[in-house]
Parts: sequence; structure tokens; C-alpha cells
Amino acid sequence: MIVEKASEVLERYQLCDHCLGRLFAKLGKGTNEERGKAIRFVLSMERARGGLPPIEAPERCELCDNVFERIPELVKRMQEATENVEFETFLVGSRFPEEIVEKEKAILEEFGIDTAEPINREFNRELGKAFGRATGKDTSKTPDLVFIVEPYLGKIELQINPLYIYGRYRKLVRGIPQTPHPDFEESGASIICRPFSRATGGKCVFKGAGREDVDVRMLGNGRPFILEIKRPKKRKIDLEEIAREINASAKVEVLNLRFTTPEEAERVLSTPHRKEYLALVLVEEGVAPEEAEEVAKKLTGLEIHQRTPWRVRKARADKVRVRKVHHAEARWIDEKHFELRLITDGGLYIKELISGDRGRTKPSVSDLLGKKAWCERLDVLNVLDEERS
Repeated sequence: MIVEKASEVLERYQLCDHCLGRLFAKLGKGTNEERGKAIRFVLSMERARGGLPPIEAPERCELCDNVFERIPELVKRMQEATENVEFETFLVGSRFPEEIVEKEKAILEEFGIDTAEPINREFNRELGKAFGRATGKDTSKTPDLVFIVEPYLGKIELQINPLYIYGRYRKLVRGIPQTPHPDFEESGASIICRPFSRATGGKCVFKGAGREDVDVRMLGNGRPFILEIKRPKKRKIDLEEIAREINASAKVEVLNLRFTTPEEAERVLSTPHRKEYLALVLVEEGVAPEEAEEVAKKLTGLEIHQRTPWRVRKARADKVRVRKVHHAEARWIDEKHFELRLITDGGLYIKELISGDRGRTKPSVSDLLGKKAWCERLDVLNVLDEERS
């Protein structure tokens, strides 16, 4: 059946071995070129029995215009495009002219062939194999590089996929924002990103799992963060050396740096985490030790209804968030101060939990005390495991 069908096709069209074999790609093993040569050989043998000349491969293929012969030159151009780019894995895609794609479909419909493979799929595979042999690199579904090739124009479009790095950071000082702000010379993100940009030659984008205010320290086990390094020229970087450089700033420390995947990066940034805080509470009217203890008891297990804080109302959607205080402990300091150690759901604004924020947070420490209370100092002690339902 294959030989008969192939004979019918070749009576109408001059096809190279690639395009002939590709018509029957789903049948048997081997490359399409090998399959095409085998079919042509069998056809020629049968023709020889009848005294007919063999069916030779044409000088020019009517379908692909000998595009597979262009692979060596395209491999050279791909190597030139990656001359200064470090990578281990790659993927090849291609753009074929619409007229060739449509002509291939027309041939398949004309002869009722349903065993074929699209031309671009074979071309991508063969070009990838050739590039891999030339460079020693491997193809991958999650590649470092993606080549988009326009074979007839000889154009190579190089896509350098981002590099993703996971870590945790501690902000050891007050007075610097997490991310760049026009009122500040530097930020936690700029301190962290600077050596990564220098080491990779790419653009570093910092993404924190939550954020803390400018005047709040991030201590303990640190806040999870993801770095997305766009178009990195180098991917093999020494994370320990970079960590030492960042930590020498004495303002920000990074922990547990490691390479990660886009999927894990998304999970890190979208998973809610409980937080542990230490707040210094100011009560101008005065507070007794037993009052502080009573507030902590009432807070433990309490559900808080918090409307978007007044201070961030222009930057956040105005809605009521329901969050829980899982644990609270109090330590009396003096007649106007006590410390609150809190474990809460992520997304609970602690300063407003204490002040009440003009009634936008209920209940608040001010409500529970019956006196106005303010957060005089705040530290994030730990970002805990993901929240449990």
C-alpha cells in the first residue's frame, strides 16, 4: 500500500527523500529521509523488473525547495548567535511560509494520506539534532535557549529564557524599602540584585513573598523571595560567593540561595504564609502588666476583620479582609509600653491591628484595652510554613 501510494504521489510531484518519507512518518521506524530513500529504492527495483528507469531523487524538491540542505548553514548561524551566551539546553522552532504548509496539506488531501508528519516538526527535529552534534548541547522541554528559525530567509531569533533563583532575605536595618522607591537611594531588592546582574549579564527582577514597611526589620528565618534574571548571558554562577557579597552590606542578608523552576517560583509567591511578629506597643494613657496579659489572651485565636488600611488605600483594593491571630504573648516593659509577640495569618496589617486605624480594623488592641494604642516599633521575626486551613 505504501509503495503504491508513493508511486501515485511521485507521478505528480518531484519530492526529496525527506518529503517523501514524511508522508508515511507514522509507519515504521527510522528518519523520514531514510524512509524516503527506502521507498524510492523499492519503487526503482519494481520498475527495473518492467524495464523502466529508476525514480531518482530530484535536484529540486517541489515541496520544500531542498530546505533540509540548508541545515549546516543554519547551524553555523545558530552558533554565531550564541557565541557569548552560556547554556546547556535548547529547543528549536521554525516559521515556514504559508504556501509550503498549504501545499503539503493539499498533497495529503489529494492522496488521502493520514500517516504524515508536518514539515516544520521534522525540520525542527533535524536542525536540533545537527546543532546538538555541533555543540554537545541537549534539547529540553524546559530549555535555557529557544531558537526560532526562518529557514528560507536564514533568520535566527534567539530567546534566552530567564534564570530563577530562590532564597530568603533578612533586612537588618530600618529605613530602607523592600523594592526601589524614589525617596530612597537603595532598597533591599537593589542590594540583592546588583551582584546577580553583574554575574549573569542579565536584568534582575526581585519578587518577594509579601513585604514589610520601610521602618520594619525582617529577621529570623527571612522572607522567601524569587529572582527572575532576564536574558542572562551566564547561567553558571557561584551563589555562595554572591551571598557573601550581599551579606557584607550589613543591611541585608540572604539565606538558602538555590536555582529553581518557574513552577516553584509561582508556588513560592502565591502560597500564603503565617508570620511571627514582635511589636512594641505604646499606650499614652498608661498600661498595667495585667492589662497587657489580658490583651494577649483575648487576641489568641481571634478573627480580625480588617478593611484596607487608610495609609495604603490608594495602592490596594478597598475591601475587608478576614485574618486570624493564632497566638499572642505579652511582655510588660513600663507604664506606657509592652511587647506583643504575635503569630498571624499572612496579610494582616499589624500596625492597624494595634491602633484600630480609625475603626477600619475590628477588633484591635485599642478596642481590647479600651485605650488608644500605637505600634512604636515592629519586627517580622519569622515567615512560617504555608498556612493550614
